[in-house]
Amino acid sequence: MKKSFRILLSITLGSAALLLSSCGNLSGPGTSGSSFSFDPPAKKPSNPAAVKVHISTGAGKLYVTEGDEVLLATPVGVGTSAAPTPKGEFRINSKTRHRRRQGNPGAGYPMTYWMSFYSPAYGMHWGFVKPYPSTMGCVRMPLNSARKVFDMTQVGTPVSVASSKPWDSTIGAKLPRLDDSPLPNPPDSYLKSSKVFADQEQGKMWNFN
Repeated sequence: MKKSFRILLSITLGSAALLLSSCGNLSGPGTSGSSFSFDPPAKKPSNPAAVKVHISTGAGKLYVTEGDEVLLATPVGVGTSAAPTPKGEFRINSKTRHRRRQGNPGAGYPMTYWMSFYSPAYGMHWGFVKPYPSTMGCVRMPLNSARKVFDMTQVGTPVSVASSKPWDSTIGAKLPRLDDSPLPNPPDSYLKSSKVFADQEQGKMWNFN
């Protein structure tokens, strides 16, 4: 009897471990994991001048469109109530592929795939993504999302920021929940080296992939 119980317990625990290990696969709505595991499908625009970026601060989602077609959709991190992401109609006014934070705190921290849209201080860029408002007003994107959005846009691309967007209940609702809050900060020696940019161009960073 005891032997049968031990076999049953072993099978049960093994099944539970398999279930837990599968949670890292970002395959649909309700799934959760690191933003470094997320690589959104993207369609190349046929007319770059017709591309537009839409940001939903309420849903924490970003959509790149060309006309009525959504070319890319991704979860993003947005500003807190104390430091909200500016709402309104803007345009990308500058782009810097390999940018670093200039001021303190955090001078030298990589803000890769930088696209400013409100002022020199507000923009879209790579950053750790959390499933709740957590930035000082910028829009943080998963690494692969940031690279693709950067390559799909140009200086002058319209950026529309609002509390909600029409796709939140459809395309946006199917996106996974991303949470980088459990991840440790990479060493400063790595973040301030040129290797961080070389790695990010390959869709990876430190030991998160």
